[in-house]
Amino acid sequence: MGRRQFGAIQKLPSGRWRARYWHEGAWFNAPRTFAAKADASAWLATVQSDLLRGTWTDPKAGQETLADYSKRWLDERQGLRPRTVELYQGLLDHRILPVLGTMRLTSIKSADVRTWYAAVVKDKGASQAAKAYRLLRAILGTAASDGLIPANPCTLKGAGSEHPAERQIPTLETVQAVVDAVSARHRALVLMAAFSGLRAGELRGLERRHIDLVHQTIVVEQQALTITGRGRVVGPPKSQAGVRVLAIPPSLTEVLDHHLATFVGPEPTALVFTGDKGGPLQWPAWSRQFRRAVEGVGVKGLHFHDLRHLAGTLAAATGASTREVMARLGHSTPRAALIYQHATAERDHQIAAGIDAILQAAKDAPAARVARMRRPTTAT
Repeated sequence: MGRRQFGAIQKLPSGRWRARYWHEGAWFNAPRTFAAKADASAWLATVQSDLLRGTWTDPKAGQETLADYSKRWLDERQGLRPRTVELYQGLLDHRILPVLGTMRLTSIKSADVRTWYAAVVKDKGASQAAKAYRLLRAILGTAASDGLIPANPCTLKGAGSEHPAERQIPTLETVQAVVDAVSARHRALVLMAAFSGLRAGELRGLERRHIDLVHQTIVVEQQALTITGRGRVVGPPKSQAGVRVLAIPPSLTEVLDHHLATFVGPEPTALVFTGDKGGPLQWPAWSRQFRRAVEGVGVKGLHFHDLRHLAGTLAAATGASTREVMARLGHSTPRAALIYQHATAERDHQIAAGIDAILQAAKDAPAARVARMRRPTTAT
């Protein structure tokens, strides 16, 4: 065996060459033998360069499969909300692991990610592909930070960006038609979604103690969700910004007063919105009733969440600032609030057109006066 400044090269009885090096108290062999000594020497030079740059990774690491590592990754995420855990697990089970799960971390290359991503786009659409890609990128990013792989193979530009189709914003007439079509127990639920902007989970978690009709406010401090395998789960709102005190539009006070008196128990913890038999609102059953009501009034594709979009648009139309819209709807970033302000752009263009008409009329006025002065008069 020839001794070198870094590593060692040995000629084997087969005539091929083996390379290895000593690092952190252990010998590391090259993953293959080489036909020429120069090839073995070049491999050692590459390893030495990686060590000097700090990019060396333990070749024994990263042998864990993506399925095993992703389970450990998800278990170690602290503070994830139940809905987020459910979303991540669903993406892993149905989008990522069926294709990449059995691959070892070190064997997943950018080409593998590109092929997988294209297949998800084709099969499930760009939105689902973007969600799955962001999760895979986060998992493999952690693996890279842990030194299990040399670099994150998720390098597709724009693959994690979603461009969902713009949702329709219902008109006030549509909302009233839907209100008339649902059961009396659920009319206040539709109105609150459309004009307060509370999320579905926040409405489901609302209790009598949270509503102050005297001061016309609602305290939003919890939400109720249905989690697969766990059933109904009550917890804090989607983000810290979701904890808020919301002013009730005065026109809804009478509606809520009637609803509380008719459908809500007297105890402070009584749920405000319930199912047909007075129990917690079961979302699948309510979704079916809402869909039937929407179809019954001749509106296609309207989702319950679209009512919240109406509330945001109405808030922006009043001239509320981005920060004020954020506070009202419980947004933690300006991005979503700006969507509702952009939705008022059409009305703003109408205003600008009206101003232009006034300006044009003012410009045309002198010419009209001159024309009248030049118009010949007839003798009487």
